[in-house]
Amino acid sequence: MKIYRMLTADDTAAFCHKVSEALAKGWELYGDPTYAFDHANGVMRCGQAVTKDVDTPYSPDMKLGEQ
Repeated sequence: MKIYRMLTADDTAAFCHKVSEALAKGWELYGDPTYAFDHANGVMRCGQAVTKDVDTPYSPDMKLGEQ
């Protein structure tokens, strides 16, 4: 089964580390990254979708970050 996550964070090195950590854990990039201004907080925000094949059935209780 393929699972999906959307990683988001402020436009800092922390976002790049978040994506790099997901890749190191076997997640794969899915689509193009996003980049937008967050007017409420006055910062640029980044997003990147990732997917991963897992051997367990889907459950809404899954902790996707722990897969």
